[in-house]
Amino acid sequence: MAKYGFLDVLDEELGKSFPFDYEINWNKKNHAVEVAFLLEAENQSGIELLDEAGETMDQDIFFEEAVIFYNPAKSRIAAGDYLAALPYEPKKGLSREFLAYFVDFLSQTAEEGLDALLDFLADPEAAEFEISWNSQAFDEGRAKLTETEFYPYPRY
Repeated sequence: MAKYGFLDVLDEELGKSFPFDYEINWNKKNHAVEVAFLLEAENQSGIELLDEAGETMDQDIFFEEAVIFYNPAKSRIAAGDYLAALPYEPKKGLSREFLAYFVDFLSQTAEEGLDALLDFLADPEAAEFEISWNSQAFDEGRAKLTETEFYPYPRY
């Protein structure tokens, strides 16, 4: 049984205020925690789209994106595979204030992404859709946080 750590707090904060379907994947061997979420949009016009695998489709869109928390000393990740890659200190962990801020920022980012996806579907001239993480805005907001109690990387 895992002891209470930042993974539990992250799940609580996502459950309280994240409006999209999500999944938390804990890769114990890689010392990483992935938060994947799903954006859904109706393709009412039946616009034919080309996905990353090169396949065409004209059905409703289910777009999955993920953010990863990783241990800089132990995790092996490809940061480019994620919307954002956020390091953590294993013993210190992450604070509830940070995790609440993260969930709020992720919610805003996902909302903007869904808006961009809907705009993409409505514009026949649009060539591609992309969701982006504003690292500068995230870091600026994080710098303003007053963090109190920290929760370590979970132990099992």
